[in-house]
Parts: sequence; structure tokens; C-alpha cells
Amino acid sequence: MMKNHLAGEKSPYLLQHQENPVDWFPWGEEALARAKAEDKPIFLSIGYSTCHWCHVMAHESFENAEIAALMNERFISIKVDREERPDVDRVYMAFVQTTTGSGGWPMSVWLTPDGHPFFGGTYFPPSDAYGRAGFSSVLTQIAQLWETGRDRVESEAARLLSALQETGDPGSGINKSWLAGGYAAFEQIYDEQNGGFGDAPKFPRPSVFHFLFRGDDRSRTMALHSLRAMSCGGMHDQLGGGFHRYSVDTAWHVPHFEKMLYDQAQIAISLVEAWQITGDEFFQKTARTTLDYVLRDLTHPDGGFFSAEDADSLLSHDSPAHAEGAFYVWTQSEIAGLLDPNECAVFCSHYGVEAGGNAPEGSDPHGEFTGRNILIARRSSGETALLLGLSVDSVAQTLAASCEKLLGHRSVRPRPHLDDKILTAWNGLMISAFARAGAAFGEPRYLCAARNAADFVLSRLTSGETLLRSWREGPSAIQAFAEDHAFLIQGLLDLYEADFDLRWMRAAGTFQSKQDELFWDDAGGCYFSSEADPLLPVRMKDDYDGAEPAANSISALNLLRLARMLHDGQAEARALRILAAHAMPLQRAPTAVPQMLVALDFAVHPPSQAIIVGPRETADALLTALQHTFLPHTVTLLVHDAESREFFSTKAPPIAGMTPLGDKPALYLCENFSCQLPVTAWNPADHA
Repeated sequence: MMKNHLAGEKSPYLLQHQENPVDWFPWGEEALARAKAEDKPIFLSIGYSTCHWCHVMAHESFENAEIAALMNERFISIKVDREERPDVDRVYMAFVQTTTGSGGWPMSVWLTPDGHPFFGGTYFPPSDAYGRAGFSSVLTQIAQLWETGRDRVESEAARLLSALQETGDPGSGINKSWLAGGYAAFEQIYDEQNGGFGDAPKFPRPSVFHFLFRGDDRSRTMALHSLRAMSCGGMHDQLGGGFHRYSVDTAWHVPHFEKMLYDQAQIAISLVEAWQITGDEFFQKTARTTLDYVLRDLTHPDGGFFSAEDADSLLSHDSPAHAEGAFYVWTQSEIAGLLDPNECAVFCSHYGVEAGGNAPEGSDPHGEFTGRNILIARRSSGETALLLGLSVDSVAQTLAASCEKLLGHRSVRPRPHLDDKILTAWNGLMISAFARAGAAFGEPRYLCAARNAADFVLSRLTSGETLLRSWREGPSAIQAFAEDHAFLIQGLLDLYEADFDLRWMRAAGTFQSKQDELFWDDAGGCYFSSEADPLLPVRMKDDYDGAEPAANSISALNLLRLARMLHDGQAEARALRILAAHAMPLQRAPTAVPQMLVALDFAVHPPSQAIIVGPRETADALLTALQHTFLPHTVTLLVHDAESREFFSTKAPPIAGMTPLGDKPALYLCENFSCQLPVTAWNPADHA
């Protein structure tokens, strides 16, 4: 079979389309030059390899010879992996959202040969149906419009492009009262019964939890209830650990089954913080199973983390048919055939397994889960024990043994497709998760995973002083974006505060300087991309904390942490400018910027430092007390040898005079850069 221009790419998503009859091009100069030379509009299709509806549209339309012929005759077709080129995705997603009121993937956009968008949408069925224009009809109409109304198309494209340009309002300062507005806004959309915020579908936005954890008891209750409900539902893989993309229903029962690395990273951090706040082992256990899933199924042998696993998989090794969730769902008879009757009774009661399947009415419109069960923790082990008249210990032991048997059986099923590209940004998030969990739980495996991933990124995703976006069987040529720098810097700072190796701190400072050089806008904040790609018609800034936090939100907090670690006034000034430039959403749309609210919360609290002075090997008790405690406004430094003393005292001269107390390491607690008398032991209650 002939292959198109995608055959030489590294992206799994692009390679999935290399044998389409569509003459796809990757994003680049060749495609736009061809469009100009042939005077054809561009059809731009953006998706990712584990996207369910991307697969559907590919099968229905892009594998259709008749539709492909129309595309090849009248358009230049470009395929983009949104994970590999988030800069392209951001620009055209902004256009689609502005013109249609919604967005998503697959994203379908029509452009002039100059790359200016004039029409867009998401999924299109192949032919007209249910009063909705099909893809072939849309292609035909746009081709005719290009022939007969070219001037009008280009004029409208210029107008729409102008509307995407940003003015960069620097704002007029920051206000602590915006935090109260944020807490109130989330309370208004809180689902008191089911947890979560808003109606179905429910997406995990861990940055919401991170903001609410920094509030009062009511705010924390909303976050903890939501996180627990999410963890007990079908969105959480009850057998193998990790979280699926989102829930289609309000009760977190029926998920969209793909698993994304960025979800595992951020939710794991939420669970760590929940455990630090409550001491509830439920949250630690769920964090551990999530991180263990990543170590088992999403980790390159050399330490980097893969991107995602698909929602769909083969129904069996003997069947060519795919179905969403096939790898994860169960019939009751399957379970009964693998467990003895007592085990089966306990397991089915606990995990909500029913003979006819347990998908709630209305949550399975295509009947994919008829007769099948999506495992949910319907009740606690104690409640299951009470219901069945058993001891809590016996129920816990039975469930553990049953889960091990079923997980072993599941492991021989056809696995979902693995997107094995390694993205700098998402690895940065995962480094944070492993570093914070390793420190909080005292788990060496997790600290080792964080170090290995950091080494992978620093050694394989750099070219000279340039950070790169992705790696798959070798580094890509795509330079890193603002989010890659920001998320990696956060990971390196978290790793420093976990193992106190100065190389992470030094690397964070280097990448922060590079980020400022490439992306900083004096009006306040960072552009998402540098000026390296002249093919993009506009430079955008991140201003929405969605499934992934915005680069500017993470950058504001990074700069504030660096300012407090290194007494860096310039870093603090940049952070405050980012916050001021986001004054409008912070005041008027706080639910859109929860991670920016986290940065604001950090900014308005007095600078707080915990400085431990003394040999690393004798400081464990102090470090453990600090790392087990939720201290969202405090940075921790360790002065344990001549190198660290010189490094920090150069930035903050008073550190040069800090010494251990006799033969014991000393803890200096400092606020507003004024330190209390040193102590050799510390209790979290002392910090309340």
C-alpha cells in the first residue's frame, strides 16, 4: 500500500494515518508552500493517538477512498499531533472555540494558504445525518466557496485572526480578596451529593483541588469529598491503578477509558496533599496504586514516561473488533469463573458487580457495556464486612487476593494502544508527582523514578542549551514550548525539595532564564511559543487551567518559589506581573484559573522558609516531619555541606551564619526573611 507524507514521522498519531488514501502532510513549510503553489485551501486535522473520536472519524472518512479523493483534489491536507505540537493546537483551538462555542478532538479546521483559519469544527460524520452536514458535504461546500467567494473568505479570515490577537493588559496589581471570590465561585458549582464541580461529563481538574486545599475547612471538605468520590468510581481503575480521562455521568461511574500521563501526575499530587492534610490512608493507598501503574505500564526502561494508553482495545486476541473499555470491563460470569464462591460474593458486593451489568441508565447510549460491569468501590471494606457479617480484616484480605487474581487474568487480554512518545511537559508533571510522593511517604522507589526521569529529560531532551518537546526512538526537532519549561522547572524544584541535590536547583534556574528569554512578554506573562515558527499566524498565551494547568499559572508559582529560595527580587517581580496581567479572570472568572489562584495564594502569604543546617544523614527526623506536613506556603532548604552553604549564602548572606546545634542538625524557621531561634526537633502543631 502506498504511504503518504507522514511515513517518516515519529508521532504515533501521525503514523496511524500514514496509509490513509488521504495525501496527508505533516505541519511544516512544505505543506503551506504546496497550498500556495496550487492555490488550494488547507484542511487541518488535529488529534492524538489515544483519542476515541479521532479513530472514529479516521475510519469513517479518512479511510474512505471517495472522500480522500475529494480531499486530495481540492485541498492540501495537514495532520497534527496536538501533543507534539501544542502551539499549533492552541492557535486553532482558540479559533474553533471562538467561532463555535466549543472545542475538542478531532479538530477540523480549514485555512487559507497563509494559514489563516476561516471555518472549523470537531468531529463530522461522513455523510449528512440527523440534520447535520456530513464531512463530504462540508468539503464540497467549502471547495465551492473557495472558488466563488474567495475574497469574502480571505476577508473573514483576516477579521477572525485579528480577533485572536491579544492586547496584553498588564492589570493594576493584585488583591487578596480574589481568593475569597474563587472559593465562593467553586462552592456555587459544587455537587454536594456526588462530589465534583458542575454537571456531566465530569473532568478531573486537580488544580481545583490544589486551590481548595489552601482554603478553609469548607473548601477542603469540597475537595476531599470530590477526590474520594472520584477515586471510588469507575473513573479510577480499581484493579490496576491510575485514572481514566473523565466520567460521562455525574456519579463518576462510567468513564471515557483512555489514561493520560498528565492526569496520573496531577491526581497523584492531589492525593499526596489530601493525605498530608488528613492522614487518611485511603488517599496514600490510592496515590501509591496510581504511581505504581505509571511505573509498571508507562515507564521507558531508561526512565522517561510515556504519554497515554488508548480507551479502545480488541475484544479478544481472536477478534479484529475494537471497543471502548474492553480491557477493563467484566461480566459477572467471568468473575465467578475466576474466584471461589465466597471470594466472588465479597468482590461483587464491594465492587458493585451485577448479573446484567452495572452501567447506569443513560450512561451507555451505544450499548457497549450491556451485561458488563465497570468496577466501582460501592462501599468501604467496613461497610462490606457489616453487610456480609464478616470481619473487616477478612474482607480486606479477600478483596486483595481477588484483585490480584483478576488483575493477572486481565493482563493477558489485548492491551490498549500505548502512545510511547515522551513529552517534556508531561514528564515534568510526573517528576513532581514522584518527588512529592517519595518525600511524603518516605518511598525510595518513587524518588528513584523522579531522578531517572529528570536525568532522561536533561540528557535526551536537550540539544546544547535548547530544551526539546518530545522523544520517541530519539529526540524530535521540535523545540520546547513555555509549558515544557514551566512544568519541568516545577518538577526540578519539587525534586530538589525531596532529595536536596543542588543540580536540580541549578537546572531549574537555567531553564527559568531560558524560558524568560524565549517567551517573556513585558506586558505580563509568557507566550506559549517562541518566535521560532513563522508559519503560525499568531502567538498565544495560556490563560486557562484545564486538564493541564496553564504555563503562566505554573510559571508564576515557580518564580515565587525561586524568589523565596534564592532571595531573587527579579523573579518575584515577574511573578507579580503575571498575576496582575491575569487580574480580569482572577476577579471575574476564577473557576477558569484555579492554578493561578494557587500562585496568588502563595504570593499574598508572607515569605516562609524552613532551613535545615547539618549533615544530610542526620537530618532525616526533621525532614520527615516537614515533608509529611502540608505546608503550601513554605520552601525547604538543606544546608548540609560546603557546596550548599556557598550556593545559598551567596544568595542570602544570613545563611552563612546558620550552624547546627552541637552535633544535631538545626531547623531555622523564617518568615519575611526573619528567622526564629533554631530547634533540633519540630512538631507540625508548632507551625499551625
